[in-house]
Amino acid sequence: MGKKDHQSKKERRGGKRMTKKQLAKILDAFFSSQPDKTLTLKEIFHSLRLNTHPLKMLAMDIMEEMTWDDALTRVSENSYKLNTKGQVQEGRFVRKSNGKNSFIPDGSDKPIFVSERNSMSALTGDRVRVSMMARRRNHIKEAQVIEILQRAKDQFVGRLRVDKDIAFLVTTENTLAQNILIPKNKLKGGKTDDKAVVKVTAWPDSEHKNIIGEVVDVLGQTGDNDVEMNTILAQYGLPYKYPKKVEDAADKITGEITDKDVAEREDFRDTWTCTIDPKDAKDFDDALSIKKLDNGLYQVGVHIADVSHYVTEGSIIDREAEKRATSVYLVDRTIPMLPEHLCNFVCSLRPNEDKLCYSVIFDLDDNAEIKASRIVHTIIRSNRRYAYEEAQQVLEDNGVVDGTGEPAPNPGKDGFKDEYGWEICTLDRLAKLLRKKRFKDGSVMFDTEELHFDIDEKGHPIRCYFKRSKDANKLIEEFMLLANRTVAESVGRVPKGKKAKVFPYRVHDNPDPEKMETLRKFIAPFGLKVKTDGTRKAMIKSINKLMCDVEEQKEAKVVQTVTLRAMMKAKYTTHNIGHFGLGFDYYTHFTSPIRRYPDTMVHRLLTKYQNGGRSANEKHYEDLCEHCSDMEQLAQNAERDSIKYKMVEFMGDKIGNEYDAHISGITSYGIYAEIDENHCEGMVPMRDLDDDYYEFDEKNFLLRGRRHHHKYQLGDPIRIKVARANVEKRQLDFILADATQKDGKDKRMGNKK
Repeated sequence: MGKKDHQSKKERRGGKRMTKKQLAKILDAFFSSQPDKTLTLKEIFHSLRLNTHPLKMLAMDIMEEMTWDDALTRVSENSYKLNTKGQVQEGRFVRKSNGKNSFIPDGSDKPIFVSERNSMSALTGDRVRVSMMARRRNHIKEAQVIEILQRAKDQFVGRLRVDKDIAFLVTTENTLAQNILIPKNKLKGGKTDDKAVVKVTAWPDSEHKNIIGEVVDVLGQTGDNDVEMNTILAQYGLPYKYPKKVEDAADKITGEITDKDVAEREDFRDTWTCTIDPKDAKDFDDALSIKKLDNGLYQVGVHIADVSHYVTEGSIIDREAEKRATSVYLVDRTIPMLPEHLCNFVCSLRPNEDKLCYSVIFDLDDNAEIKASRIVHTIIRSNRRYAYEEAQQVLEDNGVVDGTGEPAPNPGKDGFKDEYGWEICTLDRLAKLLRKKRFKDGSVMFDTEELHFDIDEKGHPIRCYFKRSKDANKLIEEFMLLANRTVAESVGRVPKGKKAKVFPYRVHDNPDPEKMETLRKFIAPFGLKVKTDGTRKAMIKSINKLMCDVEEQKEAKVVQTVTLRAMMKAKYTTHNIGHFGLGFDYYTHFTSPIRRYPDTMVHRLLTKYQNGGRSANEKHYEDLCEHCSDMEQLAQNAERDSIKYKMVEFMGDKIGNEYDAHISGITSYGIYAEIDENHCEGMVPMRDLDDDYYEFDEKNFLLRGRRHHHKYQLGDPIRIKVARANVEKRQLDFILADATQKDGKDKRMGNKK
């Protein structure tokens, strides 16, 4: 028998013996030699030649102990990393109403538990310094706040309670450890049940335990529609009033177009141009033009309102726009980024008016292949303002069947119906070819629906429904994507060896690997597959195949939901990494400067670089990008809260009604259900699921009964009854309808495990 055979036989029998102490020393040295590397079990076993089962098990036990002792950090189920963080760390505090507060260290997304008694009354978003507490065996990792470095905010919104001797603010956000005390002389005329904005004047310290504040604005009586909408804005620190001095500065801008302005621009006033927007829109910031060139190509212009011509950098209007960073769209109103005079009149591309634009002009052939493009300042005159519904009607009148992806058929000798039928149908045909090519090149196929409300003159919702993007919407979307991509490439794509100039990009990172693995495991029982790693293109192709495979199945919506959760959030940055969802290497926002500040930044830098200017200051623009990303998130949260408010208001007079619904979310504290008829979402709290003790399986998005093994899973059909509608807290509570409990069958799912 050879030496090698003898060795492998020895290894199978148990191999080299090693004590726990010896192996612990080896593991410690191994991780210390690679402090920044995440190591998988496979890599560890291979590198240290741990070939036998006993040695592997011993190593795993030791690494588990090292994790408990904070010597290692568990990155995933099968990987570890040396913990290089000390006992004292800095990061962000998150407060929970149930007392399960947590600390998120800088450079990590893994929360560490902080009990209420160790919180120093820190609030959500506060920057804190913590000390790690000595860890007890079989107990979770715990920290205590030792210093509050920076308060996230000092203004809060809530309902006033004014008693004989004292007044205080009751917040609905659950972010305060206690109510804010307000001296009677600091109420600013506020009364009990008024909604108010309160500024904190004294935080708890060693001398007193209370938070003390003063009223800075009384919003009005609880329940009033305007008051509640302004409350939502104020909760997120978003402005609900426009400063008069900024409006006055805007009113002085006449919008007059001089001969010099015209001479410096390409003139498109004789080219057919239109705008297509929502029917209630007033700020038209993009227009499309089209004409057939003598060489047989189509010249398509994407014309964008030239906001930067009127709003100069550093002006009072610009400073306000920068601070706001975005328009905010609540259910029944828009809170504009720019003063109304600018966004609805001076800059808006209104029909039959000369307007200044920044445009991307494309020469396209019959197959929508781009033969030439240029980015130029222009002057236009829109021939027609279409609502989406009107443009859609033109398409359908000319034989377009929505959703098929097919263009209008050849109209024959009679020509296209409608005065501008040729223009609209040709733009639609080219857009569909561009869209087809985009998906082929690696865009993710997500067709999202938006919840809409019809509201009466008092702001009360009378109807609730989903609105799906139709062909007219997609027509606009496709040309805007093309313009944004072209602009980003014009700056970002440079010859090898050259450095691109500083520019704000819209980036979207690859999906979270752990969440993709969760998705893979979740869809496997449905007979579906998805690729969780590999190249960007391969992953997108796999996700698109999944969307196609599941399209006609009852699991379609739930699979789409879980897939979306695996995606990262798009953001603004000067460090380009491409856009995963769109499959673009370069992408930016150029097409909506009336409602987004990054677009104005892009316009200014483009103009500067076209005039031969040097690269801008990277830090300055990165800070602006970060601010715009943060404000975008706040605006989305406010919009979501306004939808919740209207949802609860809509269901307020339907208490006791029963509806068919499906499970739209699973948490440890209950199940979210969406009513099939009107898409309103509420919650069945865990306390109402009293037929069993339910355990929460986070990875599989389900609750499982310990005794009877009933399952509640994402997407399952259920029958609910509306139990409570708390408008102030924006909470809609359901209970399971009695029908689900009858006949000994589990009708909540339609099956019983």
